[in-house]
Amino acid sequence: MRIVFAGTPEFAVPSLIALRAAGHEVVGVITREDAPLGRKRVLTPSPVAAAADEFGIPVRKANRLDDAVTEWARDLAPELGVIVAFGGLVREPLLSLPELGWINLHFSELPKWRGAAPVQRALEAGEQRLGVTVFRLVAALDAGAVLARDAREYPEGTTAGRALADLASFGTGALLAAVETLSTDPGAGAPQTGPASYAQKLTRDDGRLDVERGTRDVLAQWAGMTPEPGAYALHEGAPLKVHEMRRGADAEAVGGGGSTDVGTVSLQGERAMLALRDGALELVRVQPAGKQAMDGAAWLRGRNRQTVLS
Repeated sequence: MRIVFAGTPEFAVPSLIALRAAGHEVVGVITREDAPLGRKRVLTPSPVAAAADEFGIPVRKANRLDDAVTEWARDLAPELGVIVAFGGLVREPLLSLPELGWINLHFSELPKWRGAAPVQRALEAGEQRLGVTVFRLVAALDAGAVLARDAREYPEGTTAGRALADLASFGTGALLAAVETLSTDPGAGAPQTGPASYAQKLTRDDGRLDVERGTRDVLAQWAGMTPEPGAYALHEGAPLKVHEMRRGADAEAVGGGGSTDVGTVSLQGERAMLALRDGALELVRVQPAGKQAMDGAAWLRGRNRQTVLS
């Protein structure tokens, strides 16, 4: 099948690779414009652009899917459009340009977590079952008919980065199944059913850990916000980024209304333990403002073995 593919980040690349490996002709790739990365702000192609260049696929870079992009795609004569995390909306007339329309690989069990950050918001909410849905793109946000779906369980504390990397590969099975279905039944698709929820775009403020909550909630928030926008707490008025956090085997021995106040980080053996209202979590790796990331216990030893976060 002749396919035009739209995507931008690293976790869209496995879908592009899978479509080619399955024998489909990816006639063009649409991705966002080169973005400044690193401390030197060097303009860098998106991961999808880099993959397309490696495969020799024509690339159109655009931050908006406007008339110029539509005309470019029209010349490719695609039968189907596939979008995976492009970072922009497909509107008419581009939406109706391919013969079979557009399909989207979305990283949730729709209609749950429609929107920009489904994996992050699901993890933040404490969910451990994460899914993928391939659906027909329509004008309404993530509301089209479903062609394929799948899901799997993840251990508590799995970060959004790790979950997305896994789902990016896991989801290719559903994507290929959906394309195969459309090849034999162009009208396929079942309406979404059940209550819908919205995965609001992430902000830096979402990453600030609420140390007044319990261990399960704080660990879930940390997982959902890692690596982006980044989880942190305030230490002496400055952000302390938490790169790695986990439950300790004896986490309930610290905090939970005992002698250690909620928000206190104390050295327990060789572990920096953050006291919460129902137990404690270990700060495995942290990054103070303006410094390199370091072992949590080493950071705490430089703070007289105990300090307070807020």
